[in-house]
Amino acid sequence: MLQPPPKAIIFDLMGTCTDWKSSLLPLLRSCPTLPHLSPETLADEWRAGFFEEIHRRFLSGDGTEDIDVTHRRVLDRLLEKHGAGTVEDDEAWSEELRNRLVKQWHVQLPWPDSISGLEQLKEKFFVVVLANGTTRLQLDIVTSSRLSFHTLLSSQLLGLTKPDPKIYLRALELLSLKPEETVMVAAHAYDLRAAAEVGIRTMYVRRETEDRDEDLDKVEKEREFDWFVEGRRTKGEEGGLVEVARLLGA
Repeated sequence: MLQPPPKAIIFDLMGTCTDWKSSLLPLLRSCPTLPHLSPETLADEWRAGFFEEIHRRFLSGDGTEDIDVTHRRVLDRLLEKHGAGTVEDDEAWSEELRNRLVKQWHVQLPWPDSISGLEQLKEKFFVVVLANGTTRLQLDIVTSSRLSFHTLLSSQLLGLTKPDPKIYLRALELLSLKPEETVMVAAHAYDLRAAAEVGIRTMYVRRETEDRDEDLDKVEKEREFDWFVEGRRTKGEEGGLVEVARLLGA
């Protein structure tokens, strides 16, 4: 039994609870082809570029930004880099298509373990989202994925961006909880490192789409976080958030 026992489990959303890549690929595969660039690689580069933008804005103190604006800027840059050019240069990659691709991030599939794991956790704890992005993005994601949380806290709503320590402290303030009364669950090491700095206990969930630049075998071996959970598809419905629930006694 954890002491003190947690009262709230705080989740990252995209990548941790949802499989953004499987949600995005069908539309990307229907798009015009790009030389030497598969839809899968474009998806990965788009996701990596998004994180680069988030970290750049955080380090420069630029504040929060609508995630749709960030996704569009990264997409335009990638398309130009890989030969599609601007909207004016390539009618096949039209304004309408680019906007559809950006909006597709709002429609996501859950990981096989997410719905069951969250339902188990909700029986015992407050289950909360704390994630970068807009409130509308979070509402669209939880609606399309059928994931259920007690409340959603977006960077837009809080006026802060992860990994700023202030965003975790603000979430704790809103929940009227102490750091040691919560557990942060994420598939992003940078997120958990920041949460740990303010005293929140941490649980890493390994997903095949996330943290490709991290040495995750080392992270697990060195026990950087309080728990390390296998959440790749090889575990089916038994790993991931179902294992999170089991470890937390839900």
